[in-house]
Amino acid sequence: MRQRKSVEWTRLDNASKIFPATCSNKDTKVFRLACELYNAVDPEMLQEALNITMDYFPFYKSVLRKGVFWYYFQTSDLHPVVERESDPVCAPIYLDDRKNLLFRISYYHNRINLEIFHALSDGTGALWFMKTLVYHYIRLRYKEAFADQIPEFKPNASISEKMDDSFGRYFEGRDLDILKLMDNPNKAKTARTYRIRGTRLDENKVKVIEGSMSTKAALGLAHEYNATLTVFIAALFIYALHKERPVRTKNDPVVLSVPINLRNFFQSETTRNFFSTMNIGYPFGQESPNFQDVIRGVSEDFRKELTAESLNQRLNQLMSIEKNLLTRIIPLPFKDYSLRLASKIADRGITAAITNIGQILLPEEFKRYIRQFSLCSSARMPHISICSYNDRLAVSFSSPFRETEIQRTFFEFLSENGIDIEITCNL
Repeated sequence: MRQRKSVEWTRLDNASKIFPATCSNKDTKVFRLACELYNAVDPEMLQEALNITMDYFPFYKSVLRKGVFWYYFQTSDLHPVVERESDPVCAPIYLDDRKNLLFRISYYHNRINLEIFHALSDGTGALWFMKTLVYHYIRLRYKEAFADQIPEFKPNASISEKMDDSFGRYFEGRDLDILKLMDNPNKAKTARTYRIRGTRLDENKVKVIEGSMSTKAALGLAHEYNATLTVFIAALFIYALHKERPVRTKNDPVVLSVPINLRNFFQSETTRNFFSTMNIGYPFGQESPNFQDVIRGVSEDFRKELTAESLNQRLNQLMSIEKNLLTRIIPLPFKDYSLRLASKIADRGITAAITNIGQILLPEEFKRYIRQFSLCSSARMPHISICSYNDRLAVSFSSPFRETEIQRTFFEFLSENGIDIEITCNL
């Protein structure tokens, strides 16, 4: 007699709910973490490392399904297979008529790629998966070098901690006014925001221009302006956007969307989504561009937005909308329509986006095998992604447009200030 295999179901966390509703061929909601090695990738060893890594991340075997009221994750028997890279960067992963895994692992010469549909995880969660994969790959690939002692690498958390819905855990359950919550908290900043226009690339491809440089040199330049690296890069991005925009839009503020890793403020080891976003910007008005002023303005925005009180309030607002009875009983097609409409309205208040997942750490012994890490994403608007490993800082521009004046202005500023940059492009 055949036994029916049990199927496990998991609800999407609060941040994940937007991605299935709003993904499209123009914006696949896929992001990529890449690890560039000094030697060519061995695909068989990479597959073996992936098999081991999956034991630590069983949630990554989930597929996304549609219910009556919400999307949900369902466990599967599917197993990921390493492939030689052949698709465009951040090609679609989730298709609602297919039952497939929500990530892919590929390689090309010296590079290992992890591409992931954002509903499954955010950048921090995906980075933990990537680090585990790279650790086991190098341990297997160069096992002779580690015959005496294998470098230590401790998993960040237990499997249950990795699967934690941290939004639900930190929701205080306060009874908030749903109509007030639906109002945009960044309304003042979203009025008359500068929107970038350009010529879209064929077949909705994403152009990725990546600048690699010394982390110490970039950090030193940021400190000369009394700024952190994130504030400095964000201010420079705003400055470049302002320099290259049409004169008729000079009075419109330039606004960046910035994701906030909530794990820095709430104890959590989840590898699922646990982030919020904030908008930062600079109202140029009739002023002539002054980079120092832009840095001061951006620093002030970061200082105001990155407080535990502000983030706690934001988390409870988002969860209150999700938990509201009216929201819960609306059928999924109407929720999808509402989320797409809300996303379009929110986009009107944003010029571009910036993400920094920070410094990536692996055992010291691995430095002779790993050259750098990088991060990029699908883009409905220009988007900068930043990460660093050892003394290599990768700043990646993703854009749906052919034009590259903003990228040129951004990297020229760094070069003119003494930073040596290695530029690469995927198209």
